[in-house]
Amino acid sequence: MPVNVLFSARPELWPVYEPLLAKGLSEAGLDFCLGTEFAPDQVDYIVYAPNAGLMDFTPYTRLKAVLSLWAGVEQIAGNATLTVPLARMVDHGLTQGMTEWVVGHVLRYHLGMDHYITVQDGVWTPDAPPLASERQVCILGLGALGEAAARALAALNFDVTGWSRTAKAIPGVNCLYGEDGLLTALSRAEIVVLLLPDTPATENTLNSKTLALLPKGACIINPGRGPLIDDNALLDALNTGQVGHATLDVFRVEPLPSVHPYWAHPNVTVTPHIASETRPVTAAQVICENIRRGEEGESFLHLVDRTLGY
Repeated sequence: MPVNVLFSARPELWPVYEPLLAKGLSEAGLDFCLGTEFAPDQVDYIVYAPNAGLMDFTPYTRLKAVLSLWAGVEQIAGNATLTVPLARMVDHGLTQGMTEWVVGHVLRYHLGMDHYITVQDGVWTPDAPPLASERQVCILGLGALGEAAARALAALNFDVTGWSRTAKAIPGVNCLYGEDGLLTALSRAEIVVLLLPDTPATENTLNSKTLALLPKGACIINPGRGPLIDDNALLDALNTGQVGHATLDVFRVEPLPSVHPYWAHPNVTVTPHIASETRPVTAAQVICENIRRGEEGESFLHLVDRTLGY
């Protein structure tokens, strides 16, 4: 009996993913059927994105796993109708893209590039930046994306502190954890990068209290999730100079409304959720490997802990 794989994502992605998934499943030696429509009780795996609209998994009585195309699973992790394993997307293309974006914006702040790009006033003012080893960078969240960014920055000799909910160990990175560790990490962070998941426990991680812990003039980079930051608290901190600049790629409402104060604030850079995205070629490889594992009785990769929400 063939393995039936339902593709439940935006329709325009189907022509992109169909040949990639077919190639990967064939190379895995699987007998399979791929499609965008099956009788629910005939589906073995769902390749899934929340914006396709599927939210009731009750009819899928033969379902073995849901394999997300997104790294973030906050829109599905709490779904009571989903009782089978849920895997989030972790692939090297997405990770590389995020690492490049984070390193680029850290270097932008570290080197003071904005001044030389925007201020061409004819005044010769030599002001060399410190070396990377003298710049303290804090990564909040040490999952796959956070760890990759931390390693890349440490390889450039930045003084990198990483913080996570539980203890981690990464060579070249000062790893802290827990509530006390967060306070310590922020108190020395000249540049803060947020790569935490969106859960009730992480909402407003940066708020009026935690922003006040930062060295005055610190810079914030958020390619993680919009709800990690209390927007009003950040605007207040920007207006007082407690935060020098913020580069924000993710927001509570997307697209970010044109009337939102972030757009007009002189010390905010808005980017339209482009820090990284799922790359079809590498994502299809991850999906096919998980289907192979499911059929061989092996553990799935990148399983979501439903109690934690990621």
